[in-house]
Amino acid sequence: MQSNIAPNCMVVTPHHLATQSALAVLREGGTAIEAMVSAAATVAVVYPHMNSIGGDSFWLIVPPTGEPVVIEGCGPAGSLATPDFFKDYKNIPFKGPKAANTVAGAVGAWEEALKYVSECGYQRMSLSKLLADAIMYARDGFPVTKSHHDSLKNIQAEGSVPAEFGRVFIPDGKIPKVGETFCQKQLAKTLQHLVENGLNSFYKGELAKLIAEDMESLGMPITKSDLANYAPVRKVPLRLLHSHGEIFNIPLPQGLLSLTILGILDKLGIDGQHEGQFVHAAVEATLQSFKMRDNYIKEHMKTDPNSLLSSQNLFKMAKDVNLQHFSGAHPCKGSGDTIWMGIMDNKGFSVSFIQSIYFQFGSNMVLPRTGILWHNRGVAFNLEKDHALCIEPGKKPYHTLNPAAARLRDGRVLVYGTRGGDGQPQTQSAIFHRYVVQGKDAQQAVTEPRWLYGRTSGPPETTLKLEGRFNAETINYLKERGHDIVMLPDYSEHTGQAGLLIRHPDGNMEGAFDVRSNGSAAGF
Repeated sequence: MQSNIAPNCMVVTPHHLATQSALAVLREGGTAIEAMVSAAATVAVVYPHMNSIGGDSFWLIVPPTGEPVVIEGCGPAGSLATPDFFKDYKNIPFKGPKAANTVAGAVGAWEEALKYVSECGYQRMSLSKLLADAIMYARDGFPVTKSHHDSLKNIQAEGSVPAEFGRVFIPDGKIPKVGETFCQKQLAKTLQHLVENGLNSFYKGELAKLIAEDMESLGMPITKSDLANYAPVRKVPLRLLHSHGEIFNIPLPQGLLSLTILGILDKLGIDGQHEGQFVHAAVEATLQSFKMRDNYIKEHMKTDPNSLLSSQNLFKMAKDVNLQHFSGAHPCKGSGDTIWMGIMDNKGFSVSFIQSIYFQFGSNMVLPRTGILWHNRGVAFNLEKDHALCIEPGKKPYHTLNPAAARLRDGRVLVYGTRGGDGQPQTQSAIFHRYVVQGKDAQQAVTEPRWLYGRTSGPPETTLKLEGRFNAETINYLKERGHDIVMLPDYSEHTGQAGLLIRHPDGNMEGAFDVRSNGSAAGF
């Protein structure tokens, strides 16, 4: 399987319909940012188990020249999310109204990204064009994917499905079959309202009023004023000076983790010629990064994260890596159902983007009058008083989202990423290392067997999961070094749904998609 190359633009998404939405915008002369808004709206409709307009989104935009820009579309905890709100609980529930405790930031981040388009001197395309496909698929329907179907089976097996969720996603108590046409007509009306009244109507105006009233009726701790007070934030990305160039990620703990793993592997000089050694070294680097991340959070994130990416600190962490034996289990933060997408245009913009509802189908709470499925990112909080992650009104939750990008010394620009909670930095390290350091073909770098240390869902665990395509020599090498191995199917969603785009110095753009998804890489 080979990657695709095109002269004018390239798109990669985990759902082929989202890829086509982006291409339609690019063919009309739109920027990669506008194309991403279109793809984000479409994928929110056709991949509802993994993302929604009722979730968060993060942007990493690499312009033709100058500094990359991060847009953080992460909502804070609602003003009613006080200790009293959870007084009968030891932990924040994973599902239900108490799990739906933070503002959804995705749509606000779309608007902020479109503002950036205007600031760069381009006339914005109309929202009617950008959201046309999403509205059509929500109103008229789209074929259900196996991933969508299987996630619904998981939800139903857990029992106690909320009434509105069941009405929308399991109509008449029957899970839609793979390939069956599925509609979300109420959501289509909400998307049309956004077209007619602007994206900010999600937070202020009649739509916001409906959202707030629905949240109150469901017992969610988010108010109308919480919506009105939300604003996305622009930030400067974290950067790692790597021997092959400069790597960028978002300035949150998980972005720090992703860069640290690659920094440690770079300092160790791991070339990947021996697959077992590469995987073992990457897991060991992951363990060191987990420890660093947890200390960073424990200290209320007061340390400058860029100092943790200094060459001196990375050398120090690399010395603690045990290349001969698994150095010991370290707990993970958890899983996440998310989508990553990448787009490059002929104007020089490259976008790495993530949109998420955290767990599959988020909180399982659907707002009755708008059809919006709300995320459960707030379960990343805890109820431990004085803990850095203790929930309180107005506080933002810990985030696993971290879209990545790089400018290499040879002139190539990369955007890459994946879904998958704590698996995101591990898959990112696999893709970057295999493509850049090992020099493998882009599609090969994305398709080759992957691993995941830690849990995919449920209680914490510390096994090393390997896709079945790893050879016996690699598996035995890892077992001999003390890893507790669990084998996954040959192509497992648990190892992410990734993608990689490359802008070459000659102007051509290359895209690789993940066969573990329903996606595609396409350009023109």
